[in-house]
Amino acid sequence: MSFEKTIWRFGTRGSELALWQTQHVMNALQLAHPEFQFEQVLIKTRGDQIIDTPLPQIKGKGVFTAELEKGLYEHAIDYAVHSLKDLPTEQPFGLTIGAILERANPSDVLVGRSGYTLETLPKGARIGTSSYRRASQLRHLRPDLQCLDIRGNVDTRIRKALDKEGDYDAILLAFAGVSRLGRESVISQILDIDVMLPAPAQGAIAVQTRQDSALIASLAPLHHLQTSLAVIAERAFLAGLGGGCSVPIASYAYQEGGKLILRGRVTSLDGTQQIDIIRQDATVLDEQSAEQFGKVLAQEALEKGAKQLVESAR
Repeated sequence: MSFEKTIWRFGTRGSELALWQTQHVMNALQLAHPEFQFEQVLIKTRGDQIIDTPLPQIKGKGVFTAELEKGLYEHAIDYAVHSLKDLPTEQPFGLTIGAILERANPSDVLVGRSGYTLETLPKGARIGTSSYRRASQLRHLRPDLQCLDIRGNVDTRIRKALDKEGDYDAILLAFAGVSRLGRESVISQILDIDVMLPAPAQGAIAVQTRQDSALIASLAPLHHLQTSLAVIAERAFLAGLGGGCSVPIASYAYQEGGKLILRGRVTSLDGTQQIDIIRQDATVLDEQSAEQFGKVLAQEALEKGAKQLVESAR
């Protein structure tokens, strides 16, 4: 592998979490390629600019990714670091996911000023979340709770959750983001996967780049195969249902006993209906078979009535 230049640019959003994730990737890549220099380029996305609208209601794909992808196309940056759950399931022409890093804990957590757990939250408590997936599952578990929209980066949301005069009794966040910022002390409860199935690819970091053989090869030391197979299956389940952030679809894959186990869940917006489905396979050994695995589970979910739930959510 050879490069004509020695300084390579990483595009990143300006939030503390995005900066942490980008620096994490840069540090790992620096170890693999000590002969090169890497620098950050701050890019503001549409999702960062529109802060008064619930995320699922912002029209268009890639609200947190499109501007970063534009930077890749224009060669203003060479790599873009994403929370993989934010990336649309289809890659734009000319771009690719060059590496998926080893995944962090994919669970969701409850954060609240009074230390409530899901079981001890009082009737009618106000829960902040911008995710239809989280809100729908929460309504399924506790229909008495009020789900209120909340926007802002992780630190902003935590401040709102801990505000004694605030609007929320608790909020829901991804464990990975809270942990990466060293804020585990604010967690009231880590929700079991059975209780709150995560978003497809939650907890995984992806590095996007151009379809350039040298750039792709440079990322090979960062790629984690087990994580890749799991999240590809999860995202294929999402794609097979035709879902996005506006549809309450959850999925989680993990290795156990030499098999890849994939769980999927589709919940109605009001939480009254929920379809759970699970499949396992010992032959999922590459990305192609992982994608097919996810598609098969999606088809099973559709046959069990998921199509109606997905269409009504839209």
